[in-house]
Amino acid sequence: MLAKLCKKAFPRSLWVYHCNSGACNGCDIEILNILTPYYDVERFGIKLVGSPRHADVMLLSGAVTRPTLPLVKKAYEAIPAPKLVFGIGSCAVGGGCWFDTYNVTGGAATAVPVNYYVPGCPPRPEAIIYGVALALGLVDKKAAPVELKQVEFPIDAYERNKAWEERNVIYELLKH
Repeated sequence: MLAKLCKKAFPRSLWVYHCNSGACNGCDIEILNILTPYYDVERFGIKLVGSPRHADVMLLSGAVTRPTLPLVKKAYEAIPAPKLVFGIGSCAVGGGCWFDTYNVTGGAATAVPVNYYVPGCPPRPEAIIYGVALALGLVDKKAAPVELKQVEFPIDAYERNKAWEERNVIYELLKH
């Protein structure tokens, strides 16, 4: 449903504003890599712009830090409606390895409403292009099948607990 809405709202080219909210620059390098002649996303109509006032889409990379939180909100508000927000990288998804540090408020969703996430640390350029193309309805969604397997223990749980109790008799002595 969101893909159909995106096709209707963005029938032609997408102008993208890249916003770094505290990333390590790994995701930024991959975002800029998709603009090189090797990937050449401009052939799909995706163009990087320098101002959020000219953009249709915000690519937000990095965990949102306390100093960048008001700036990210201000940039989001400057993008004219309709607009899309992509969270690029693991840090934008949930804060990454810095999710519980004093200076990080969390992932991209703590600052602005995020429509799509592209996970990875950093995500490959192909994944970023696929995520944008998927959002626009240009490609079909593909998912790998998941196989669930029963975990097998070499020792039965009851026997394991009984063996542990027999070996640790010191605890019995301390209880009395």
